[in-house]
Amino acid sequence: MAQEIVTLECTEAKALGKSRSRYMTTRNKKSPRTPNRLEKKKYNPFLRRRTLHRETK
Repeated sequence: MAQEIVTLECTEAKALGKSRSRYMTTRNKKSPRTPNRLEKKKYNPFLRRRTLHRETK
């Protein structure tokens, strides 16, 4: 399979210097639709709202 496990980390909490929420998800390595880092809006329990989470290396 061409699935890869990636970690998503909150970008807003990182900028504010607060605790960051992290999520694990999978992505397709060979998909031409996602050549860059994956971005999703997920819930951050520390900020109590939905924020942008970006794939980390």
